[in-house]
Amino acid sequence: MPELAEVETVRRTLKKKILHKKIVKVDIYYPNMIESDINEFKNIVGSEFIDIHRKGKWLIFELNNYYLLSHLRMEGKYFIKDIEQPLEKHEHIVFTFIDNTDLRYHDTRKFGRMNLIKKENINNIESLNKQGFEPNSKQLTKEYLYNKISKKNLHIKTLLLDQTIISGLGNIYADEVLFESKINPLKKGNEITIEECQKIIDASGKIIKKAIENGGTTIRSYTSSLGVYGHYQDYLKVHKRENEKCKNCDNIIKRIKVNGRSTYYCSNCQK
Repeated sequence: MPELAEVETVRRTLKKKILHKKIVKVDIYYPNMIESDINEFKNIVGSEFIDIHRKGKWLIFELNNYYLLSHLRMEGKYFIKDIEQPLEKHEHIVFTFIDNTDLRYHDTRKFGRMNLIKKENINNIESLNKQGFEPNSKQLTKEYLYNKISKKNLHIKTLLLDQTIISGLGNIYADEVLFESKINPLKKGNEITIEECQKIIDASGKIIKKAIENGGTTIRSYTSSLGVYGHYQDYLKVHKRENEKCKNCDNIIKRIKVNGRSTYYCSNCQK
C-alpha cells in the first residue's frame, strides 16, 4: 500500500508532467470509484490541473473551479501514456489532454476513490478534516501524541496506523518507526510514556524524510508507477526482514500479527 512517502513521490512526479494541460475528455470505466456525481465529475473537461497538493495519503488535484481528491488505497497508480496506446485491463479512469496524452488511473483491486469537490467546499470534507498531523509537522508534539493515545487500550502499532492520530504512516513505516524508537509493537497506548511519544515523533520525521528523499519504498505489495522506483526498501531495518539478523544486535527479526497486520520487530531491541 502506498504510504505518505510514496504518495508524495507521485505528487512531485505528476507536477512535472501534467500541470497546465487542458483536459479534453474523461472516460470512466469503473463508476463505483467516483464518490461524487458522475455528470458533475465530467465538468472538469475544459479545465487544467493547476497544482497538486497532498494531505496524508490523499492527493489533491487543483483545477480551475474544483479540487479532485484521489486516494490510491491498496494498489492505485497513475500512468501517463500516449492516447494511441491500448487501454489496459485495470485502467479505470482516463483523463485525455489536448496534447494527445492520457493520465490513466490503474487499480487492480478497484479500492481507490476519487471525489470532485467545488473549491468553496474543500474545508467541509470530513476525510481531510479528520486527518492527524503529519510526521514532519511542528504541531506534532509529544503532548499532542500523548493526549491522543494515553487512554487507549490498543497496541501502539495499531494506533500508529490510525490516520486521525498521525497522518500518512502505514504498515511499513510504522514498523520502522517503532524499531527506531525501541518500542515493542504490542505495547498498549496507555503504557506509552511522554518520553516515548517524543521518540516516536523524532523517528517518524527522520524516517519519512529519508523515505521521500529516496522516492518511497518499492516492494511486492506496492510497485512503482510513472517510471519512478523508490529505493527506501534498501534502508528498511525490520519490515519484510523476517528471520534475518537484526541490524543492531544478533537477534532474529520476528513477524507477528497485530490487529490482522503483519508486523516485524526485534524482540531484543524492542522489549
